[in-house]
Amino acid sequence: MTEPIERSDAEWRALLSEQQYDVLRHEGTERPFSSPLNDEKRPGTFVCAGCGHPLFRSQMKYDSGTGWPSFFETLPGAFETRRDFRLFMPRIEYHCARCGGHHGHVFGDGPAPTGKRYCNNGVALTFVPDEGAGTA
Repeated sequence: MTEPIERSDAEWRALLSEQQYDVLRHEGTERPFSSPLNDEKRPGTFVCAGCGHPLFRSQMKYDSGTGWPSFFETLPGAFETRRDFRLFMPRIEYHCARCGGHHGHVFGDGPAPTGKRYCNNGVALTFVPDEGAGTA
């Protein structure tokens, strides 16, 4: 079980950049193809930019062509999901299980073995390379 992190709005504003705050705390969306993490290919772990909770391993990432970092699987216990009805069709949005930060939406058009595409805002992630993976 993940121990939840709770912070006041003022604490989140002080901790996060303006764009991170918009995405993680107000379910905003960054522009497609704007994240340097789209091209991240080193071995490592993608963690929540709000709290450092591990979310994805680099082996779970793939190039979906959508302009956002995409993954076909998550680490166990990484997220909680709920239905989002803000657009023309219902979607499943996912939030960090530790801090509640919004990361993106999951779709059923991903590759095998799961068929899922976790479409993540890059600004909501921090990449932690495996020891010895080098820097890019």
